[in-house]
Amino acid sequence: MAAPLPPDLVAMMARGISVIVAARDAGLRPSLMRAVGSRVEADGRDITVYLSRPQSRQVLEDLASNGHIAVVFSEPSTHRTVQLKASRVEMRGAGEGDAPVLARYLRSMEHEIQQVGFAPPLTRAMLAHRLQDVVAVRFTPEQAFDQTPGPRAGSPLGGAR
Repeated sequence: MAAPLPPDLVAMMARGISVIVAARDAGLRPSLMRAVGSRVEADGRDITVYLSRPQSRQVLEDLASNGHIAVVFSEPSTHRTVQLKASRVEMRGAGEGDAPVLARYLRSMEHEIQQVGFAPPLTRAMLAHRLQDVVAVRFTPEQAFDQTPGPRAGSPLGGAR
């Protein structure tokens, strides 16, 4: 991206909101899965999403084969949504150093989901994982789009090409 994402958008994403990760295979068939966590660096140029391997096998296979990723961050209470795309990822198994990131994400999502009327047990079930089964997928956004429902949906953000 030629320009960074707006700071308020980076702050929203970094807070720990709903994250869906999508990929595609060689035949352009999509695969997607909810992330069990995310980490957004302060400038928004380095993002890590965490996927549960047992739930995300196809997404992980697709990412390993071609590196193309699309990630949607959405704030449940407002539906404010951004989509980020990249053509290269780095994947590694999550380790003990990632546990605090995943715990912080869970706490934030419990709060986010409570705001739309669902109790924490639902969020805990939705994001349940074993650390040894989690894969960290790191990428640098190349494109960003406003996907908030409304007239600007699909509009490029920041310096998206």
